[in-house]
Amino acid sequence: MARGDQIYVMREFMGLPGLYEHHGIDCGDGTVIHYRKTEVARISRTSMAEFAMGQPVYVKRYTTSYLPDVVIQRAESRIGESAYNLTTNNCEHFTTWCKTGVNESAQLRNFGLDAVRISLPGTDKLINEAIDSSSPAKSMELYRQALDNIASAESTLRPQYQHAQKEENTWHRVALAALKQGREELARAALYRKVQWKKTAADFKSQIDYLETLKAQLNRDSLPLRQTISSG
Repeated sequence: MARGDQIYVMREFMGLPGLYEHHGIDCGDGTVIHYRKTEVARISRTSMAEFAMGQPVYVKRYTTSYLPDVVIQRAESRIGESAYNLTTNNCEHFTTWCKTGVNESAQLRNFGLDAVRISLPGTDKLINEAIDSSSPAKSMELYRQALDNIASAESTLRPQYQHAQKEENTWHRVALAALKQGREELARAALYRKVQWKKTAADFKSQIDYLETLKAQLNRDSLPLRQTISSG
């Protein structure tokens, strides 16, 4: 480890040990800047011992990154911030931004918990609570609620997707009929409407596909919890 390194230790995830990476920036003087989670998660400078909590410390390597002094300056500029959000501004988002300038969390992509592309009211809060809970049974219940929110969003999107498809087909038929009648202006207007509805349908389809993928990943990632509960 060296000054300006992005470091991490393994922490509990959904009540199970050693499944979640907690990231920080090594200041090179025995201190670490990281999102310190007390009652309110806040970016703080703490001792290495407090950061590690008795766990091995690992270094996240990059082929290209800022110079150590720049990394430290970026980290120090955000000390005191309390805008933690699991899917958009967690400890890894913060440290990756300090190190590379990119605000991202690789582990959330692996867990299938990166920011959802459509609004799912309450789901982000449920996932945060599931991760923070020390009870596997409670975590599983919160995960089920998150899945219910996804199902609700999907049930709202599907009729809108079907309506957009119907409108696309309708304007396609109008354009063909207009061309047969030699009404080019009407045909162009109809084709414009068709293209707009096609884009709308594609957007709805993309969101539905993402929800399906997220749902499958959440089910897969909750498997250790189900196994823990069933064997308990």
